[in-house]
Amino acid sequence: EGLVVAVDGEQLYMDLTPKDGVLPGQEFTIFRKADVFRHPATGQPMGHFEDILGYAQVKRVQPGFSEALYVAIPGQAQAQPEDGVRITRGRIRVAVAPPTDLTKTNADLRRVPFMIAHALAETKRFQCPDPATVQELLGTQKTRSEELLVRPERAVAVAKTLEVVGWLVPVLLERRGVTYLDVTWVSGITGRALFSRRLALTRAESAAEQRFPWEPVPED
Repeated sequence: EGLVVAVDGEQLYMDLTPKDGVLPGQEFTIFRKADVFRHPATGQPMGHFEDILGYAQVKRVQPGFSEALYVAIPGQAQAQPEDGVRITRGRIRVAVAPPTDLTKTNADLRRVPFMIAHALAETKRFQCPDPATVQELLGTQKTRSEELLVRPERAVAVAKTLEVVGWLVPVLLERRGVTYLDVTWVSGITGRALFSRRLALTRAESAAEQRFPWEPVPED
């Protein structure tokens, strides 16, 4: 959690630095404290109501500040210095899309979204809807996984239905004989692809050649 220090058109600057764990691609909620709310019986102050003004998508992180793209919410006040920015401390709801296979391996990828969703849930930081439900909804709305990467309006619309703030879109691809699993985080708020990670995969037979004699034979 931090503060807005300046707003310049679509650029917003925050007082968060690498020491705060900020990374490019993160999406912060911009809020402004409103009236005090009190205990209904005692009248004691218990906190403040908040107005959500928009979102800040981090583009660059400098030693003394962070620069972000300012995404305003229509009808809300303009963000100003001293407004707050934060990523929720609760679990972040993210949907895992069915993987897209761009290789010629005809691999069975049905378990991939379930494995990714399980790994996210194990971190205690994320909450994922059932990948089977996600796949069924995309099928009902005639939306392919790869469309989430290039059609922001579709990513936003389906995210609202699932009540998620982000998408993970896995793609299996091949480059120079090496197979990679590429996963992109797409904002469920704006539909923009914020960042991606790519992992080189090792074939089962290659892994078997590298294993120690006492290790079990890989099945996946």
